[in-house]
This record gives sequence, C-alpha cells and structure tokens, in this order.
Amino acid sequence: MYQKAVTSLVLGIMSIFLPLAGLITGIIGIVMANAFLRSEEEEKESGRHFATAGKICSIIGICIQVSVLLMLAAGFYLFGFFHS
Repeated sequence: MYQKAVTSLVLGIMSIFLPLAGLITGIIGIVMANAFLRSEEEEKESGRHFATAGKICSIIGICIQVSVLLMLAAGFYLFGFFHS
C-alpha cells in the first residue's frame, strides 16, 4: 500500500495551513515522502504522484512558515514591541 505517500500529502497540506506547527508537519511530510520514494523504487508500488505532491506541499508549507517567522521577528525588531 501507499500509506506513506498519502500521509506525506496530508502532512504537506497541513503544513501550509497550520500556523507555526506547519514547520514540524512539513519536515515530517518530506521525510515520509522520501521514505516512500526510496521504497517505491525497490517494490514498484503505485502512489508516486501522492508522494511527489506531498513533498511539494511540504516544501511550500515550510517556506511559508519560515517567512512568517521572519516577518514576526522583523516586526518585533523594527517596531519595538518591547519598550525598555
């Protein structure tokens, strides 16, 4: 079965929409997709498209989450929410 491929797709989609936790789900999604793609080459399983889509969604989700974290850090730094 291709449960790892579907799991990577679900985690990749979740990484796009979950704030801050999406970083963790994105990393796990990439790991699951890579694990499936390695095992798929040996066993000729179907589901390569799910794994590829999961990997792409995970990468997009990680990029979104990192950019949000950088914008938050820049906002705290530039606008000085912590007055001294």
